[in-house]
Amino acid sequence: MSSPLAVVGGRLATDLVDLTSDLSALDSHGFWVVVLPFAGEPICARFATVRPARPWPGPRWTGPGREAWTTSLDGEAFRAGVSAVRDAIAAGDVYQVNLCRIMSAPLPDGADVAALGAVLEHGNPAPYAAVVRIPAIGMHVASASPERFLHRAGRAVESQPIKGTAATVDGFLEKDRAENVMIVDLVRNDLGRVCEWGSVTVPGLCEVEPHPGLFHLVSTVRGRLREGLGWPELIGATFPPGSVTGAPKIAALQMIDRLEPVPRGPYCGAVGWVDADRDEGDLNVAIRTFWFDEGRIHFGTGGGITWGSSPEGEWEETVLKAHRLLGVASAP
Repeated sequence: MSSPLAVVGGRLATDLVDLTSDLSALDSHGFWVVVLPFAGEPICARFATVRPARPWPGPRWTGPGREAWTTSLDGEAFRAGVSAVRDAIAAGDVYQVNLCRIMSAPLPDGADVAALGAVLEHGNPAPYAAVVRIPAIGMHVASASPERFLHRAGRAVESQPIKGTAATVDGFLEKDRAENVMIVDLVRNDLGRVCEWGSVTVPGLCEVEPHPGLFHLVSTVRGRLREGLGWPELIGATFPPGSVTGAPKIAALQMIDRLEPVPRGPYCGAVGWVDADRDEGDLNVAIRTFWFDEGRIHFGTGGGITWGSSPEGEWEETVLKAHRLLGVASAP
């Protein structure tokens, strides 16, 4: 069996010494790798050895054929889901819901998630990329995430939600900006629950960022964590990330449960690191993320549905987001 390891924040972590679901451990000591599934118990893994990441020395990745991938929601079902969300918006039940579908394929023999992570780093580099391999608990995740969920340095905290995707820099629609502003408001409210009064600001709104194969609108929300609060309270107030749920968050989560036929797993959760000794950490939003489970490899793709969404347009956005990543993962 392969040994546990993680590549997060440009560092390679090895020699696993502790494993817990208790988020208060992140305020103790040591270097922790964190996986927060969209639903389910947190995974906090403390590693004894941390050094700069190096090129993958193991066998090369060989992925499933491109034709092997199936989807939890086909085009017809996904478009019907978009229409259902628009009906709920018209009824005043929600403002936005992030609707996703899970793509799956048979896992090749001998597949190693670290090899997949190396291929993603080459074919789709991302600022919040992460690989986590803990075989004893069946955790095999490779993320090429472009999105920051939470960064913390002492009491200073920051979130950078992404909402709005286009194939070209001038291809954004008015609904993309509306989608982003709604989620910024939600993130401000989430951080406001645990930050000092008046400290939550938005220094960047709907800024265009280039990423491999597409462009995103990205906003920045900052605040100052109240004294006496730590990682459990910060994560408790903000998770799951607003950019992958919708608004209002509870109503959006209820629609997600009704419309999505399979669980999201690690997808749309968060993956990252916490250096408890330095009181610092960085967690991504686990989009553009692959994971292994029961002999299959999975990948999620989706988008925020607003009143301005069209069923066909939203389906095509999921295709755009998946196209490059599936091409990388399916390459021999």
